[in-house]
Amino acid sequence: MRPPCFADRAAPDLGAFRSDFIWLHFGLKAANLCPLINAGHLGPRRLVEAVFRPDEHQRVTVKTEHVGGVVADLARPGAQPDAAGRLHFVTDPRSLVSERRSPAENPDATRVSAERGQPIPSPVLLLETMVGYVVASMSETGQRLADELDGIEDYVIDGRVHDERRRLGPIRRAAVRLHRQLLGLSPVFHRLEEDDAAQHLHGPAVAAAGRLAQRLDALDRDVNALGERARLLQDEIAAQVSEVSNRQLYVLSILSALFLPPTFLTGLFGMNVKGLPFSDDPHGFGVIVGLSLASAAATYGIIRVLGIRPPRG
Repeated sequence: MRPPCFADRAAPDLGAFRSDFIWLHFGLKAANLCPLINAGHLGPRRLVEAVFRPDEHQRVTVKTEHVGGVVADLARPGAQPDAAGRLHFVTDPRSLVSERRSPAENPDATRVSAERGQPIPSPVLLLETMVGYVVASMSETGQRLADELDGIEDYVIDGRVHDERRRLGPIRRAAVRLHRQLLGLSPVFHRLEEDDAAQHLHGPAVAAAGRLAQRLDALDRDVNALGERARLLQDEIAAQVSEVSNRQLYVLSILSALFLPPTFLTGLFGMNVKGLPFSDDPHGFGVIVGLSLASAAATYGIIRVLGIRPPRG
């Protein structure tokens, strides 16, 4: 594989290589590709124009032995939060032309791997390597989310629910974001593997598409399982919080019921009118206190007879 070229250098003839192949990678904000596209140096003009246009919807197009597409990429660290990059590419048996509009991670990682001696014998395997970095990063993110869910699940099972609901929110959001990326990325390689137009492609391209599609499907199943686990944990936490609230409401209700008769008695005998019983009795206060306690005990007895019990977990 030859080193990447840039738009300020003379464009090589992509069909002049036999055993070797060439990789051209551009940053479209810094490169004007119109002359190269119009001259046909990067592949079939219509295919290249369709792939390198501003639309970043994930897709793949096959034209004879050329494959062009847009797939999800990794935003470099320090990019805007939740930023999702895109890799635009056109490949044939002897060349790969790729570009990105925002700083992306996997072209640099692929270049470093090639410089360290990793064998990349064909453009298709180069593209598979680049997309493989995306899949590996998504898989690492999924494993990190799974580890966080394991810790939260331990707290929930032990009944030690504190701020777990707040911690689950970002996990569900990250899982949904991963699923959306995979939802657009996986069908791209399924189409490349199954589309009738792909029958003109050489075997390694179809095989690479099949391998990537299998990895993406497996990763998507894992991400969906993470989202489902997070949702179930949220339901479990909500049930535990509701149980605690019900117990607290039960205690408050019992206390209110027990204090209602004594409150009524103290209010009744506290009226500032004549003719109240025990108003001149030196033992009146003790009698009223006794009546209050007796009314509270009678209320408690009625609650037990009615079978009112605290909510059970």
